[in-house]
Amino acid sequence: MIFVMIVLSVFAFLLLAGFVFSSKVIKPNCVPYEETYRMEIDKGRFDPVWYDKLKKEEHWIDSPYGYKLHAIYLPCDASKKTVIICHGITYSLFGSMKYARIFLDLGFNVMTYDHRNHGKSGGKDTTFGHYEKYDLKAVKEWVLKRTGEGTIVGLHGESMGAAIVLQYLAMDENISFCIADCGFSDLKELLKIRVNNDFHLPAFPFMDIAALITRIRTGMSFADISPVKAVGTVKTPVMFVHGSEDWYVPAFMSRKMYEAKKTGSRKLLVVPGAAHASSIATDPAGYTDEVRSFLEQYGLS
Repeated sequence: MIFVMIVLSVFAFLLLAGFVFSSKVIKPNCVPYEETYRMEIDKGRFDPVWYDKLKKEEHWIDSPYGYKLHAIYLPCDASKKTVIICHGITYSLFGSMKYARIFLDLGFNVMTYDHRNHGKSGGKDTTFGHYEKYDLKAVKEWVLKRTGEGTIVGLHGESMGAAIVLQYLAMDENISFCIADCGFSDLKELLKIRVNNDFHLPAFPFMDIAALITRIRTGMSFADISPVKAVGTVKTPVMFVHGSEDWYVPAFMSRKMYEAKKTGSRKLLVVPGAAHASSIATDPAGYTDEVRSFLEQYGLS
């Protein structure tokens, strides 16, 4: 009886730990929309005076999964070039505005939007691209309707946003360029690092139990969220960016994706001293010059 009780206790503990870890993954503690606006200002990454002067349009785009995606579109005259910028986990579209200025200065319209379960958008969970890449498809289709035929569309993503845009590239050959800033190469590999560092637990069996529970709750498989596999045959030019001091998503992940991309052009920028999602803040002039140079190769700047 004692043995049975021990076995049941261990099993219950593993299930509980797996459920808690699953919830940490798919239901992150997101920063409120208004707070992301204030945080970007406080950190000096966002100029409210500049933003207030911009032409801007607020839109609600239908997700194929039944909720609304909140978006802010920044038109640049009658430009036929548009970049869609995807923010990182727990944040909102205001995290994309520090990149918007670069593209507006280069003559691009800028589309920013909140991912599902973030900001003002709907959706009850976060799936790191499993569903988000189809939301991005809906956003791109909206952009094409807004700007008309002949529009050039590029993508920029930060952290989780980078993983999403890279997975989307495998679905859509009609993307002119992609900039993936501090994206993870493989979700399972990243979660193993996080479960060790954040929970001080071994990946086995906690990861496997959490993966099963997550699959039941959302339909998402950890193993399927793998940008490094997605970029292997992608022909779209991709610029990978990473901070050398990124402890959250290690820089080796961008190097791995850079090496895995066997078709089409590629570029790797590692910013010395930059932490996670801080490459542009660490070296704004250098970041801008590298983006401009990357786009110049394809006649887009």
